[in-house]
Amino acid sequence: MGTVSLQGIEKFYGTTKVVHGVDLQVNDGEFLVFVGPSGCGKSTILRMIAGLEDISGGTLAIDGQTVNDVPPARRGTAMVFQNYALYPHMTVAENMGFALKLAGTPKDKARAVVGRAAEILRISHLLERKPKALSGGERQRVAIGRAIVRKPAVFLFDEPLSNLDAALRVQMRLELSTLHRELGTTMIYVTHDQVEAMTMGDRIAVFNAGRIEQVGAPLHLYEHPANQFVAGFLGSPRMNFLPCELVSAEAQRVTVNVMRRLPLTLAVRAARPASKPAQLGIRPEHLDVTTMEEGVPASVELLEHLGDVTIGHFRVADSGLLLAAKIEVHKAAALQPGMRVGLKPRPEHCVLFDADGRAL
Repeated sequence: MGTVSLQGIEKFYGTTKVVHGVDLQVNDGEFLVFVGPSGCGKSTILRMIAGLEDISGGTLAIDGQTVNDVPPARRGTAMVFQNYALYPHMTVAENMGFALKLAGTPKDKARAVVGRAAEILRISHLLERKPKALSGGERQRVAIGRAIVRKPAVFLFDEPLSNLDAALRVQMRLELSTLHRELGTTMIYVTHDQVEAMTMGDRIAVFNAGRIEQVGAPLHLYEHPANQFVAGFLGSPRMNFLPCELVSAEAQRVTVNVMRRLPLTLAVRAARPASKPAQLGIRPEHLDVTTMEEGVPASVELLEHLGDVTIGHFRVADSGLLLAAKIEVHKAAALQPGMRVGLKPRPEHCVLFDADGRAL
């Protein structure tokens, strides 16, 4: 079992409150990703789960047992840090088996456990090397292997790939996801990289200013954000936001005027929105480039050619608003910086937000 329960978790540094009553349930065997901007509290909460930070308020339970005052070594967790924290004078095998040695595990058993972990991580050929003879990716595998040999109920990862180059990060993302499937152990992974969050997690918890804004499956959060913060944080380029005004509201249908130039009729889940829409959100892949008569007038500011797709950045006429659209390569070929075009959101993919940023 590897369930983790957070109820009303708070953290103070002096009189400054940095975590505000977080409630979260992590299921056994789940890969849960904490994502959010720097300073939002995600690493602080991970360290509280590990026992490396005191809990100022609330209850933390692992496998149903309250562990607020339980020492880190007895919580059944193992943490992998951003820096590898390997002993430079020890070999890979000695680094991975150090915790077993401290626990008094017989040498033969410890050797077998380390060997098995090395096989899983494909570093058996490195066991006699020292950290200085390893690449960054190999050192990270050793750090993960050191956690595996402890056979924890919960793995905790604190931005473990941030020191690696882009290509190696992609490879390690795949390897960590494969490792999770093989071990079936609960994993909680902290990152500020929303690509890592979207591609690795069974669920994502989006943090902001010491609070959880929304928890759910990656695609659900992407397609149905609870508020404007979640909508803007997930996705690259970020979601476009355009001011709009309510024209009419009927049963499960509203009509809005986007930037006082483009009327759109949208389906809504509620029978009638409780508050008036103030912003219309649209993903770059759902913003069509058309003629000025059919859409919001804008001019081409910049074209980013990425091979399979072109990202266009457009300045709305008589406005400082800059919008992004993903354009098929053959269509982008006809565009040039400075050209006047129209931008038209696809109504079925629009999200309305009220003045407080809540999705309607």
